[in-house]
Amino acid sequence: MIKRALFSVYQKEGIDIFAKFLQEKGYQIISTGGTFKFLKEKGIDVEEVSSITGFPEVLNGRVKTLHPIIHAGILGMRSKKEHIEQMKNLSISPIDFVVVNLYPFEGTVKNPSSSFEEIIEQIDIGGVALIRAAAKNYKDVCIIVDNSDFTRVMEELKSKKSVSDTLKLELAAKAFSHTAYYDGLISTYFNRLTNRIFPQESAIPIKEHQELRYGENPHQKAKLYRSYVDSNVSTINASILWGKEMSYNNFMDADGCIDILREFFSDAPFAVIIKHTNPCGAALGKTLEEAYSHALSCDPVSAFGGIVGLNRKVDVETASKIAERFYEIVLAPDYDEKALETLKSKKNLRILKINGNEWNKKGLGYRRIEAGFLVQEWDNIGMNIEGWNIVSKKRPSPSEEADLKFAWKICKYVKSNAIVYAKNLMTIGIGAGQMSRVDSARIAIEKAREAGFNPEGAVMASDAFFPFCDSVDTAAKNGIKAIIQPGGSVKDEDSIKAADEHGIAMIFTGVRHFRH
Repeated sequence: MIKRALFSVYQKEGIDIFAKFLQEKGYQIISTGGTFKFLKEKGIDVEEVSSITGFPEVLNGRVKTLHPIIHAGILGMRSKKEHIEQMKNLSISPIDFVVVNLYPFEGTVKNPSSSFEEIIEQIDIGGVALIRAAAKNYKDVCIIVDNSDFTRVMEELKSKKSVSDTLKLELAAKAFSHTAYYDGLISTYFNRLTNRIFPQESAIPIKEHQELRYGENPHQKAKLYRSYVDSNVSTINASILWGKEMSYNNFMDADGCIDILREFFSDAPFAVIIKHTNPCGAALGKTLEEAYSHALSCDPVSAFGGIVGLNRKVDVETASKIAERFYEIVLAPDYDEKALETLKSKKNLRILKINGNEWNKKGLGYRRIEAGFLVQEWDNIGMNIEGWNIVSKKRPSPSEEADLKFAWKICKYVKSNAIVYAKNLMTIGIGAGQMSRVDSARIAIEKAREAGFNPEGAVMASDAFFPFCDSVDTAAKNGIKAIIQPGGSVKDEDSIKAADEHGIAMIFTGVRHFRH
C-alpha cells in the first residue's frame, strides 16, 4: 500500500527537511498551491493534489483539498474492513501524515491597514477541514500543525519506525486546540463587527505567552496566556528593561497598577503604589518626585515590596527616591538615561516600560467560578460630573471638589468595602476589603493618623452607598469636610441628614464601583 503525506501550509519553515525525510522513508508527498511550488523548488519529488483528485483548484484557491478522495484518504479507518474495501473500490489511497497550518487570520486582523475583504480571504476553510479530519482519525493519521514538532516525529520514526499512539494523540489534541483558537479568533472578530457583546455561545481565543515559575502560591502551577482582544497599553505588552522574569503575582499587581494609571495618564504628574492589587498610596504633584513622595507618605509600611506606577517619563530625582526602598516593580511610560542607571542599581527590581498609547480597556472581563464563567464589561465608565448631585445643604469648596474627584478615581480601584480619605490631591488613608463599611472608614482614619496625617479638612470617598449613617458620623468625628458616594440606599436620607448636621458637603455620583 502506498504511504502518503499531505502538505498544505502557510508557514513553510522546515517543511522541506521534513518532506525529504519522509520521502526517504518511502512516503509519497502530495501538496497544494504555494506549498507544492515551494517543495518543488527545494528539489522534493512532490505530486499536486489536483492530479490525484482529477479536479483543479478553483475560485482563486478557495477550493483545493475539499474533495472526497482526499478526505476519505484521511478519514478511512485502517482497522475497519469495509472502509478499506470501499477505498480500494474507489481507488482511494490512505493518507498517513497531514502537515497543515492555517492562513494568518490573526495577523491580518491586527494589521490596521487590512481591508474587510483581505480579512475575509484569510479565513481558512480547507486547512481546518484537513486538520479536524486527521485529528479525528489520529490512530491512523499523524497530524502536525506546528512545524516545531517535526523533530519529535522524526526521532520516533528513526527509533521506532512509526509514530507512537501516545504522540499521535498528543498531536491530535494540539490540532484541535489550534482549530478551536482559530475559530475563536474568527467568531470574536465577527461578534465585534456586529456588536454582539454577549453571544449565546463563545470560544475565548487565548494563546500561551509565558511559562511562570508558579501561581499565586508556590504549590500552584501557572502559565500566562495572551488574549486576542487585548489593550494596546497592558502589562503583557510592557517591556522589561531590567530584572528577572515576572511572577504570577507581579502580573496581577502590575495589571492593577496600569488600571489606575489609565485614570491619570493625561493628568499632572501622578504616582501610585500598589500592594496585592490595592493602592496603598497615590498622589498628584507639581513634579513626579513630589507625586511619588506624597504617595509613599500615605502608608510607607505597606509600600514595602509593592509596585510603583508613574504616569510620566521618570527623571533621576524620582528614581533616586524610589531606589531608597525595596520594591518589586517600577512601571512607567519611559525613563531618562540617568534614572534608568539609578534604578538598575537595585538588583531585584523589575523595571517595566509601558508601551502603546491606547489606554482604554477593550473586550470583556472574565472571572472563573466552579463550572462556569462570570463575564462582564470592564468598569470603564468615566467621571460623569454632570450627573453628580450635591445632596447636602453645604456645597464643597473648589479645593474640596478637586480632592473629591481625585479620591473617587482612586476608590474605584480599592477592594470593597472601600473608603479613601484624600487631602491636597493625595491619599492620606485607605480602608480596603472590610466586610463592614464603617470598619473600612475607621481603619482608613487609623492608617492616616499612623502615617502622621491630621484628617481635619480631608475628603472621603466610598465605593458604594452607606447603609447607615455611622460612616458619616465617623467621618465627622475626624474633621472630614466633604464626602462622595454613589447614593442609592433606602436610608440615604439618614446619611444626608447626618451630613447636614455635621456641616459636611455630600455628593451622590449615581455610580457604584464594587471591586471583588
